[in-house]
Amino acid sequence: MPVVHVNGIQLHYEEAGEGEPVVMIQGTGAGGTVWQLHQVPALTAAGFRVITLDNRGIPPTSECPEGFTLQDMVGDVAALIEHLGIGPCRVVGTSLGAFITQELALSRPDLVRRAVLIATRGRTDMLRAAITRAEIELHDAGVELPPRYAAVVRALKSLSPRTLDDGEAMADWLDLFELSPAAGPGQRAQMDLSTLDHRLEAYRGIPVPCQVIAFADDLITPAHLAREVADAIPGAEYELIEGCGHYGYLEDPATVNKVMVEFLTGAAAR
Repeated sequence: MPVVHVNGIQLHYEEAGEGEPVVMIQGTGAGGTVWQLHQVPALTAAGFRVITLDNRGIPPTSECPEGFTLQDMVGDVAALIEHLGIGPCRVVGTSLGAFITQELALSRPDLVRRAVLIATRGRTDMLRAAITRAEIELHDAGVELPPRYAAVVRALKSLSPRTLDDGEAMADWLDLFELSPAAGPGQRAQMDLSTLDHRLEAYRGIPVPCQVIAFADDLITPAHLAREVADAIPGAEYELIEGCGHYGYLEDPATVNKVMVEFLTGAAAR
């Protein structure tokens, strides 16, 4: 289990495949293993060396229950890239991982060759701020929802109507969500970062080629907010994938992987 001491923490990561490196960054509460079901096989088959990591806050990486900032997490990824000696490299992030990726591309473009931003945004609107505040208040009140109820709420927030209406698929999703571990102190610290500052003007300074992937049924980072990021970053490409919610890379991995691999392997990426 590779664990390195970087940026003041113990950071866990995994590697697969050989070739040009791709670093993959997950969202709030998720470990790097989530990528291994669909995205890691697609990228290794395309000839890439894939590095997945557990973000600060997610064991076995240091949980840092005292709290941390988005820039701390950007520093973690930068330090890992430097430790492995793979910069500039391709970086893929989803949700909170996309926030980290776009901030890394802005502050350390020397480390990023190309970036894929999945389910991202560059500001926090009223509804997303309200959702974050409500979830933090619920957590801090010590309220423990029945696991099946929590699974249903997560499904409604994260999946598309197409998946929600598929009884067989939903049985599997609900079982998976119900078995997910409760949020620990590190995940609670990550929740604070969902209220992203307004960063669109800053992102006009990102010099790295970027691909934004949005999902038409995403309630957590809706497509119009992702479109704003693509419009802000000079030359960024934008892809809207229908029939998917926030977990679109799991709901329709074939389409997501096709867009991602084509962008990362394009002639300009070499």
